[in-house]
Amino acid sequence: MRRLLGLAAWAAGLLFFAPVAWMVLTSLHSEPDAATNPPSLAAPITFDGYAEFFDSNPWPPLVNSLSASIGSTVLVLLLAIPAAYALSIKKVEKWSDVLFFFLSTKMLPVVAGLLPIYLVAQYTGMLDNISFLVVLYTSMNLPIAVWLMRSFLAEVPGEILEAAALDGAGLVTTLRRVVAPVALPGIAATSLICFIFSWNELLFARVLTGVVAGTAPVHLTGFVTSQGLFLAKVCAAAVVVSLPVLVAGFAAQDKLVQGLSLGAVK
Repeated sequence: MRRLLGLAAWAAGLLFFAPVAWMVLTSLHSEPDAATNPPSLAAPITFDGYAEFFDSNPWPPLVNSLSASIGSTVLVLLLAIPAAYALSIKKVEKWSDVLFFFLSTKMLPVVAGLLPIYLVAQYTGMLDNISFLVVLYTSMNLPIAVWLMRSFLAEVPGEILEAAALDGAGLVTTLRRVVAPVALPGIAATSLICFIFSWNELLFARVLTGVVAGTAPVHLTGFVTSQGLFLAKVCAAAVVVSLPVLVAGFAAQDKLVQGLSLGAVK
């Protein structure tokens, strides 16, 4: 039985990995070979797709995506940790209603808020501005971060907090020196999830940015044209754009597993 479960887990893992492997393989083919149906696995290997991607000067969009993702993730943590502390450890009145309010903000379809947000950006002169994306991504990821961090902080032993209070630690000191180290796996998991959501966001970045603040996903869509072949170039661009997320996930994989098993999946 255990072997069957192991084989089933491997089969599921390979099934989820197959599209990624296919994308990488397609990125190493020429455009005519990538466009064949079905694609040829024995086609000659070439790096022309990657060469065309880097010839398109992708560094400004990559830097913009990195700035927006890291900036919004830091802001989310600064806001979510105190909020989760108030909802899990020092519970405020009607804390369950507060949590439902946070969750209800994610029930509105993203496209429904596109026009109001565009008008706000236009009237405030923040169109094509990376700072506006940072604020926007912060507001989008904050509800999820609060829910996750509340589950993580609920696992913090109360005895540690009582000992800190007896030693005269204030709120900021308690959060920084007591809660944060204990909940570090949960913070790492929440940070990675918020980073991935911000990095992959396309709709708002496509509408609200232009030449100056365009992000990596927006730059990637520029390879899709109505004339000529583009599949290998798009796959090569997608591989490069996915690398920062893969690197971040690999670097934090131990903390991510600990964090998700700490309480976020309850």
